[in-house]
Amino acid sequence: MAVRKVIVVGGGVAGTVTALALREAGIEADVFEAHRSGGADAGAFLTVMRNGMTALAGIGAAEAVEAVSFPARAVVLVDAQGQRLGHRPIEGPARSLTRAALYRALQALAVERGIAVHHGRRMTGASIGSGGVEVTFADGSRVTGDVLVGADGIHSLTRGLIDPGAPAPRYSGQHVVYGYTPGNPAGLDLDEYHMVRGSRAFFGLTVPDGDGRTWWFARIPGTEPAAGLRPDQWRELALDLSRDDATPVHGLIAASGSEIVGGDSYDIPTTPHWHNARMVLAGDAAHAAVPAAAQGASMAAEDAVALAAALCDHDDPAIAFAVYENRRRAETEETVASSARLASSSGDHQRGAEAITRAEAATSGE
Repeated sequence: MAVRKVIVVGGGVAGTVTALALREAGIEADVFEAHRSGGADAGAFLTVMRNGMTALAGIGAAEAVEAVSFPARAVVLVDAQGQRLGHRPIEGPARSLTRAALYRALQALAVERGIAVHHGRRMTGASIGSGGVEVTFADGSRVTGDVLVGADGIHSLTRGLIDPGAPAPRYSGQHVVYGYTPGNPAGLDLDEYHMVRGSRAFFGLTVPDGDGRTWWFARIPGTEPAAGLRPDQWRELALDLSRDDATPVHGLIAASGSEIVGGDSYDIPTTPHWHNARMVLAGDAAHAAVPAAAQGASMAAEDAVALAAALCDHDDPAIAFAVYENRRRAETEETVASSARLASSSGDHQRGAEAITRAEAATSGE
């Protein structure tokens, strides 16, 4: 029997775009998001690359993202002495925006198209029954559907339900910090990413035309996770690691406001089982990458469109899931591995600039 109702757990890119794509295919989908607001990690930003924008355009969602984002036009590569190493365009369209703005835009579009988006609904479990799946939530409520799409992020509960032996996320050996500085005090070219191979950390700077701020991020080596630091502590860490370099980075971070968010960077090199008979993973739940390749959101959008197409084309969910996995697994795992290599080379300050010049798409964090 064809899939008629899909339960989507997670209201980020993978989950919301899956629901939008399913709606286009005439399949009902409800989104259940653990957060009570429209977006998480309000201070973090990212880039949706060309492949992600193409996936969104295919379901009529690109304009909603363009309305809350800025072009990402090029990458400028600089060393710790401020010497320019190279310049190359970013193959477009590519768009920079905050993670919260992306989530809210996609969720608003879903609601506009008649998709129910439920906030404050954290999944606690799910079980497969006769002909479907039942999902339970922390508030005690339950819902049933034909299948469950686990778009619940890198620490996915769905992944463990599908395979209790699934590997845990791997700490990458880096922290990532994001912040904003009023104006453009460094006089940077608009809508370009200035990637700085500092002597002790890797930094990125961009000035979106019309935003009125310089956006910055820092990828900081760390032997152990540092979760629990306050925003001011993340800022001080980034300041300390940039003070010896002859670049604008230290001054920009010193002049930044209080909207700073930091965290530890993790990835998932491979997930042995993406699905069972009635549950399937999408986005970071299946294949989380460190932010170096700037592909997390774009891969999630591509997953969503591919999964919806498979469910539309095949009545048996297990067959649809296998088709979807076969289409996406090899590409996403290679991107995860490539991003890890980029992060490693950009964090190794004994290597030459040639390692950094390979990072042509390394435009922001995920």
